[in-house]
Amino acid sequence: MKESYQDVKRKIPWKDWLGEGYFGRRLFVTLLFFLSLALFLHFREVRVNVLELNTVAERYIISQVDFTFADDEATLLIKQQSVRDIGAIYRIGEKELKAARSEFEHNLLTRQEWRDQLQESTFDELYRGAEAVEEALMLSRFASARTMQKMRDVHFSTSDYFLFMPSKVQQPIILPAKFWQEIAQKVFSSSQYHAEATKFILDAFEARSWMLEEDISAERALRQTVQQKIEDQYTQVSAGTHIIDPGERVTERHLAMLQAMKEAMTKEGNLLAPRTIIGSLLLSFLFTALSLAYFRVFHPSVLNSLQKMVLLVSIVIATLVLSKVAEYFLVGKESYLIDIFRYPIIVPFAALLIFTLVSTEVALFAAAFLTIVIGVVLAINHDRFMILNLIASWVTILFARHMHKRKEVFSVLGKVWLVCIPVIIAFNLSQNVFIRAHLIQDLLSSLIFIIAIAILIVGLLPLLESMFHVMTDMTLMEYMDPNNELLRRLSVEAPGTYQHCLVVGNLAENAARAIGAGGLFCRVATLYHDIGKLLNPHYFTENQLGGFNIHQLLTPIESAQVIIAHVPEGEALARKYHLPQSFIDVIRQHHGNTLVYYFYCKQLEIVGNDPSKVDERIFRYPGPKPRTKESAIIMLADTIEAASRSLDEISEEALRDMVEKLIAEKVDDEQLDECQLTFEELGIIKRVFVKTLVVTGHLRIKYPERRR
Repeated sequence: MKESYQDVKRKIPWKDWLGEGYFGRRLFVTLLFFLSLALFLHFREVRVNVLELNTVAERYIISQVDFTFADDEATLLIKQQSVRDIGAIYRIGEKELKAARSEFEHNLLTRQEWRDQLQESTFDELYRGAEAVEEALMLSRFASARTMQKMRDVHFSTSDYFLFMPSKVQQPIILPAKFWQEIAQKVFSSSQYHAEATKFILDAFEARSWMLEEDISAERALRQTVQQKIEDQYTQVSAGTHIIDPGERVTERHLAMLQAMKEAMTKEGNLLAPRTIIGSLLLSFLFTALSLAYFRVFHPSVLNSLQKMVLLVSIVIATLVLSKVAEYFLVGKESYLIDIFRYPIIVPFAALLIFTLVSTEVALFAAAFLTIVIGVVLAINHDRFMILNLIASWVTILFARHMHKRKEVFSVLGKVWLVCIPVIIAFNLSQNVFIRAHLIQDLLSSLIFIIAIAILIVGLLPLLESMFHVMTDMTLMEYMDPNNELLRRLSVEAPGTYQHCLVVGNLAENAARAIGAGGLFCRVATLYHDIGKLLNPHYFTENQLGGFNIHQLLTPIESAQVIIAHVPEGEALARKYHLPQSFIDVIRQHHGNTLVYYFYCKQLEIVGNDPSKVDERIFRYPGPKPRTKESAIIMLADTIEAASRSLDEISEEALRDMVEKLIAEKVDDEQLDECQLTFEELGIIKRVFVKTLVVTGHLRIKYPERRR
């Protein structure tokens, strides 16, 4: 047997890494981790101080590089100045135009003098001409010379605009003759109107006094056109310039300057430059080398298992991707949500998955590793991120110790959020500005992260368990269900075996918990370790009723073969019902390659106690020997429980002698040589077995017969 100290301190020899089939796959996984980490470290957002709009700055912020930024204030000022040259724009009121035309038409109908005056014109011609003049006047606008020039500068159409500004807008005015000349050219340029008709119509409209009204919509359209022509103004900021001073209120201009400085620093960083690439690769190499060294010394089983390596690397990469996605939405160009989600919680995602699927110690290491790497790389407040995520991860591992169902992920992470509340309150108090609205916002945003993590974990856990064949406590609890088809069959078809499995499971669980092994796994796996007896249940003593032993009809060799067959038959049945590989390993290993001693002795009696005439291999189980602590504990518990039923007297001394004797036989038979139990752990297991058997097999007082 291997000592725990040697097991922990054992280093993987380099020749094992170079072994056939080992080096290539593990090297690929290692390179995948190395390159993923290098990419994460390389493509990172530039960190700048995060300011909230309308808050008061607490410290100086100085420009670190030369940059230009879109100065919205300067642009707005120029736009405001550019529209000051635009004066009022006037038009003739629609009602007044309709009244003028109606009066003209009325005169045509009631007064016939025009027929003598206009010898060549008809009523239809005059009617159409008046309508055309009305339409032209309806479109006409009046503006100052400065306004007209501004329109021409921005290519605003001036076809219906006339240079005229009334002195008194509130009183009717006579429009200038030049205006009517332009109207005549626009309306009566075609030859379909006689000159006399043209003059008659224009004289009728020109003689009127008109009330002008300001055209607000035309002024607005002109102002918008002018302002749209103004290009955004950019202001140059030199390195070392104060962007904001303490006590200054944060404005949109400050935020624009910080964003522009961030873009300039990103561009100056030049991610494609050889130096930056080499730097990221070197840093990733150091992290990878230190991680490998840690696992070689303290967790060699992780490096020994390709499955565990791939699982661990997959979870780490998924966490890095998740953090990058969160960063994209929080500090992206489109939205700056970091003002709302100031305290992102990410690392508990990896901590809970690794704790559930790998181990507690690896989860603690991964939590610290990811907190440092993500906290340094993400463009957020790294101090508070690291404190909050480290505390949240440790608390997650602490609360998850008793998690046995997937739905309990929500309750575990809910407790984690409750622990995070005082941390967030402390952050708010440390800023010396305690604003209740900000505190509520921080608590709700952190709760959103917790809920998102819980949903992701609940969705990913079954997938990862299935892909990597990992037995979690949640899966084990499902296999404990007595309604499981195999357990239901076992309880009905082989009730003695089922009761035997329950007692052995209790023994194995107590012993495993005492040495820090998988107690729940031992209890559940033991329920299935003897399912091979379902094929011939009455060949086993615990299922024989009425005192008849069927082995009396068989030779010792036949009996031994029937007994031994329950192991391969159990394996076949387990594969048929798709039991986990870890359960199948227990089925194969729970007898090791021990001797079916009872029938071996029977065969010896037949041949005159001459061992040379008996092939011992026929009476041995096929194996293999137990290769894990859990399998070894189940083997010992199975043997001791069966033997305890044959004791004439159940006392602590008798049980102790029996346990010592049976375990010594297993050790002498080299059945425990391939598992990882230490002598110290074996001593603990013996004491637990004795204590458990004493409790479960305690004697009751004999009650006297009731007198009638």
